[in-house]
Amino acid sequence: MLEIPTPPPTRLCFVRHGETEWNAVRRIQGQTDIDLNASGRRQAVAVGRWLAATDIAALYSSDLRRAWQTAEAIGDALGLPPQAEPALRERRYGVFEGLTYDELQRDHPAGYAAFAARDPDYDFASGESLKSLYARVTEAVRRIAARHPGRNVVVVVHGGVLDIVNRFVRGKPLDAPRDFLIPNAGLNWIACRDGLWSIEHWGATDHLAPGALDELR
Repeated sequence: MLEIPTPPPTRLCFVRHGETEWNAVRRIQGQTDIDLNASGRRQAVAVGRWLAATDIAALYSSDLRRAWQTAEAIGDALGLPPQAEPALRERRYGVFEGLTYDELQRDHPAGYAAFAARDPDYDFASGESLKSLYARVTEAVRRIAARHPGRNVVVVVHGGVLDIVNRFVRGKPLDAPRDFLIPNAGLNWIACRDGLWSIEHWGATDHLAPGALDELR
């Protein structure tokens, strides 16, 4: 019997940007444009080294600096220039941006309660709701996958974007408590075959082991 070849899946490796000083003190960044700190720059280089042996067809990134700097380091290792994808910027956190979690609870108790409860319609008075974020992120994910059928693609994004990606692939509600981690510079592989999405690996950080980062100092 003649076997019909099965086309390979389209695989997207989503990378959260490296650490920033605001990450280190748990200060909400949103679309405030923050640079990587020294640790974040080392993390970005480590990601590039880890992915260098993988056949990557394209590299996309949010155009916010912390993501773009991460993508540039990865691109140096892969020999690929990053392509800007503004639709994959972090969520707009409105009045929350620039505040720590302790400050949020003190200064915006009602808003913080809605945020913590993952109210899909809450938009921080001047920011972006989870529903709006979901719409723009999933449209961008589908568009990138459609451009590179059967290939491997790296996409550098943000924690809030990865929260949406995970829920999109798993079909989890926006208001469900998060049951997964989103580490800085973690690798998150998803795949699409015949229109069906799946998670291959999530939150992988083997490339960030202390010994690997120490040699990059």
